[in-house]
Amino acid sequence: MTPAALRAEGLTWAPRRGHPVLEDVSLDVTPGQVLGIVGPNGAGKSTLLRLLYRYLRPASGRVLVDGQDIWEMEAREVARSVAVVLQEQPSDFALTVREIVTLGRAPHRSGLARPGLRDERIVATALARLDLSRLADRRIGTLSGGERQRVMVARALAQEPRLLILDEPTNHLDIRHQLEVLALVRTLGLTVVTSLHDINLAADLADRVLVLARGRCLAQGVPAEVLTEDLIARAFHVRVQRQTLTPSGAAHLTFHL
Repeated sequence: MTPAALRAEGLTWAPRRGHPVLEDVSLDVTPGQVLGIVGPNGAGKSTLLRLLYRYLRPASGRVLVDGQDIWEMEAREVARSVAVVLQEQPSDFALTVREIVTLGRAPHRSGLARPGLRDERIVATALARLDLSRLADRRIGTLSGGERQRVMVARALAQEPRLLILDEPTNHLDIRHQLEVLALVRTLGLTVVTSLHDINLAADLADRVLVLARGRCLAQGVPAEVLTEDLIARAFHVRVQRQTLTPSGAAHLTFHL
């Protein structure tokens, strides 16, 4: 699969009779890049992602995938190119892990056609990549939050997207599985847009970061240039200190009230 190019131009969105949640946000992600979106609660991160995966229609602006406006494409066509992993996880479904992951194949099937051998192979590969093969026949409601999150990532991979959108993918995960999921994201060969609460994780994972505050873009670019003490302090209203970790020499940010 060839990773997609993503471009958003002047995105604005507001609830009916409400104030704008997002105002004039633009971004440009080249094929294969990882864009990390950071910002405080209420900054508009999830709203921006919903515009990118065609859940919300922008009040103004447009979203282009490989140069095509996603609102001028059929919904099924968009679903074949764009997959999303949300923070919300199903917990009361009677479906098994394998059945949930198989739902990712729906955009590639016609009507009520049953999954074929190719679908089964793709599902098995997605289960293996997320270390879920041993849980394949378990009901989703019996799993921990972290296990359910990995199931949702596996479902997205089974969709064979060229653009993957992740809303806080490390929520509910312990440290080991946080690192495993983020390492996996780097190896997918897809274009990835992800929101993250942890600024240090965003700096390690992303090729570029976009900082949101109060619905507006404060800055975007290479993490080392964008995630400065001054900018983070302005966005999050905290004091920031940059430390150098030895022996690696990597930078690490600490935060104080």
